[in-house]
Amino acid sequence: MVWIKRIRPFITAAPIYGENMKSKLAILLTLLLAMVLTACSSNNQTVTTAAAAATRLETSAPVTVDTTTTTETIVTDASLLNEVTANKSIHEESSDYEWDETAVVQISLNGDSINTASDAVTVEGSTATITATGTYSLSGTLDDGQVIVDTEDEEVVRIILNGTDLTSTTSAPLYIINAKKVVVILADGSQNSLSDASSYVYASADEDEPNAALFSKADLTITGDGSLTMNGNVNDGIASKDGLIIAGGSITVNAVDDGIRGKDYLVVEAGTLNINAGGDGLKSDNEDESDKGFIQITDGSITVTANGDAIAAQTDVLISGGSFNITTNGVVDDTSSSKGIKGLTLVVIDGGTFNLGTSDDAIHSNTDIVINGGSYTISAGDDGMHADATLTINNGSITINDCYEGIESAVITLNNGQIRITASDDGVNVAGGVDNSGMMIPGGMGGLGQDMFATSSDYILTINGGNIYVDANGDGLDANGAIVMTGGTVIVNGPTNNGNGALDYDAGFTLSGGTFIAAGSSGMAMSAGSTSTQYSMLVNFTEAQAAGALIHIQDSTGADILTFAPSKQYQSILFSSAELCEGATYDVTLGGSSIGSETNGLYDGGSYSGGTLFTSLTLTNVVTTYGSNGGGMPGGMPGGRH
Repeated sequence: MVWIKRIRPFITAAPIYGENMKSKLAILLTLLLAMVLTACSSNNQTVTTAAAAATRLETSAPVTVDTTTTTETIVTDASLLNEVTANKSIHEESSDYEWDETAVVQISLNGDSINTASDAVTVEGSTATITATGTYSLSGTLDDGQVIVDTEDEEVVRIILNGTDLTSTTSAPLYIINAKKVVVILADGSQNSLSDASSYVYASADEDEPNAALFSKADLTITGDGSLTMNGNVNDGIASKDGLIIAGGSITVNAVDDGIRGKDYLVVEAGTLNINAGGDGLKSDNEDESDKGFIQITDGSITVTANGDAIAAQTDVLISGGSFNITTNGVVDDTSSSKGIKGLTLVVIDGGTFNLGTSDDAIHSNTDIVINGGSYTISAGDDGMHADATLTINNGSITINDCYEGIESAVITLNNGQIRITASDDGVNVAGGVDNSGMMIPGGMGGLGQDMFATSSDYILTINGGNIYVDANGDGLDANGAIVMTGGTVIVNGPTNNGNGALDYDAGFTLSGGTFIAAGSSGMAMSAGSTSTQYSMLVNFTEAQAAGALIHIQDSTGADILTFAPSKQYQSILFSSAELCEGATYDVTLGGSSIGSETNGLYDGGSYSGGTLFTSLTLTNVVTTYGSNGGGMPGGMPGGRH
C-alpha cells in the first residue's frame, strides 16, 4: 500500500501582480483622481485590499484638486483591480505537501559522519549532497558539516527535519545550490537547529555565496508543526534568491544581518516567527522586476526586533491577517532606515493586530498606503504612518501613542475607523514627500498666504467618516493645501503655543458634514472656509482656559449642542455640527459641570450646570467668528521632518 503524507489540506492562492498592469494605468489614474477630487459615498465606495491590491502609480506628477468641488461620489471599479492582479502566482502547489511515506529516504547525522542507503545521496566525509528529486528525512547531529541539494530534476525536493542539529564552521549548513523547488518540513513536535560559520571559506575571493544558515538558489518553502532555530552568524538567517514561503512551524532566527529574506518574494501563510536581526527582519529586495520584491502575510504570529526595518519590501507589503509585535531600535540618519513596515511602492493592510515600537516611521511607503482594517498600537520615533503620495484609511482601530507626526502624506483620505493620535508635532499632516536624497519634493509651500492656492492644490486632506482624535503639540490638522470634510467626528486638542494652531491649511477648508471640534491656542486659530455648507463658529476667548474646563453651547430653547472638556489649556475653539442652523442664536458658556457620559472630552446626555456665559452668537453666515486671534497668517511651513 502507498501511504501519502498530507500536511496541508488546502492551499490559499496568493495573488501577485502581472505585467499587464501597465496597460491599465491610464484608467487607474483616472479613478484615483476621481477619488481625490470628490468626497466618498458609503453606498458605492470600493477599497483596495491586500488580496486584490497593487495598482501602482507609475508617476510622480502631483494631483491638482479643485477645492470648490462638492460632489459626493467616487467612481471605482473593483473588477479592474482584480483583473490587474489576476496574473499573480507563486511557486506553491498542493502536491508540494504530499508524499509517499514508504519512499522517504533516511539520512542519519552522527556527529562527524553521515549514513544513508540511497544512491541519490552522495556522502563525502561530513557533507551529504542530494542529487535527485524525492523526500529525505534528516535526523541527528552534525557537528561540522553540510547538507547540499544539487539536482537538475524538475520535480520538488522535500527535506524533513526530524530532530536535526546542523552546524558548519566554514559555510551554510543547509545549502540549496540547484533544484526546481525545495520544501523544508519541520516534523511534528521536532526541535531542529541550523548554525552557520562566523567566517565563511569560499573557493575563490570572487565568491560571496552562500551567506545564510539556510541558503537557497531555488524556490523554497518551510512548513510543518515542529520548531527550527536559525543562527545566522555571518549574515542572514534564511535567504532564498528566488521565492520563499513560510507555511508553518515555530521559527526562531538570530541573524547578524537580515532575518528572513526572499529575493523575489516572501510569503508568510502561517506559523510563529521570532526574529532578532542586526539588519532587516523580513525582507524582499528584487529591484529588477516590477512584479517581484514583495512581501505578503496572510496569517501567523510574528515578533521582530531589528536594527534595520522590521518588514521591508522593495515593492509591496500586503497583509491580510496575523499578529505582529515589532520593535526597531536602529540609529536613523540619511543613509539608514529603521521602520516597522515598509513597502516602497505600496502598503495594503486588511487586518491583523499590530504592536509597533519603532525608532523611525512605524508604517511607511514611498508611494501609497491603504489601511482597510486591523488594530494598531504605535509608538514611533518619527511618523506613525507616512506615505509620500497617498494614504487612505478605510477602517481599523489605530492608536498612535507617541510620534513626531501622526499621519502624513501628500494626499490623505480618512473614510472610517477609530483613530487616536498623540504627536509631539503635527497630528495629521498633508505635505510633500521626500526623494531618495532626503530633499523636499516641490509643492505645498505653506505660509505664503491662502490666495496663492485659492482654487487648487497638490495636497488635500479628505475626511469622509470615522472618529478621529488628535492631541498635538504642533498643528492638529495641518494641510499645505486643502481640507474637505463630509462626515465623521474630529476632535483636536491642539497646541498651547501661539506659533501653531489646532487647524492649519493653505488652500481652503470645505466642511459639509460631520462634527468638528478643534481647541487650542488663539494665535494661529483658523475657521472653516467660506465654501462650506455646514455652519460653524470660531470663538476666541479673552484669556486662556484651564485644561479640562468645560465649554458648553446651547440653543435658544436651552437644548444642549456641545459640552466639551479640552485636555489642554485653550484659548480658541472651532465647532461645527449639523445641529447648528442659519439665523439661530447660541449661548457659549465656560466652566461648570456635566453628569453626562464622557468620551475623549465630549459629553453625551446628562445635564449641564454652573457655567458662566461668555457670549451669545447668532449665525448669520456659514462661518461665524467671535473674538480676535493673534493675527498670524493662514497656513504654515511645510510639515516637519520626513
